[in-house]
Amino acid sequence: MAHEHPRVRISPIFPVADLRRALEHYAALGCEVSAHDEGYGFAALAGIELHLVVTEGHDPLRTAAAAYLHVPDADELAARWAGVGRTTPPVDTDYGLREGAHVDPDGNLLRFGSPIASAG
Repeated sequence: MAHEHPRVRISPIFPVADLRRALEHYAALGCEVSAHDEGYGFAALAGIELHLVVTEGHDPLRTAAAAYLHVPDADELAARWAGVGRTTPPVDTDYGLREGAHVDPDGNLLRFGSPIASAG
């Protein structure tokens, strides 16, 4: 008899220096944003929720975080995010994914990818 597992979700926690700036940035990406208090907030998009926490001494070169988003269409997401912060257009990889990236103002990395469309 197989053991049933409850639905599991994950919410990456991204360190930020300025919560208001981070919430404005993620809102510009199309996320629904909210603040729990002055030091903790949330950014939600298509069932994914990022937690944003003000971190004293945050140094994007040492303490930034990353998450990978599996999306239906990497090109569509990159087009929506174009002009907001630093978004790298997707490229085809040799492992069958089309991948791009976005870096927020605090140096946190959102990599995103979708399967390469079949030719023909």
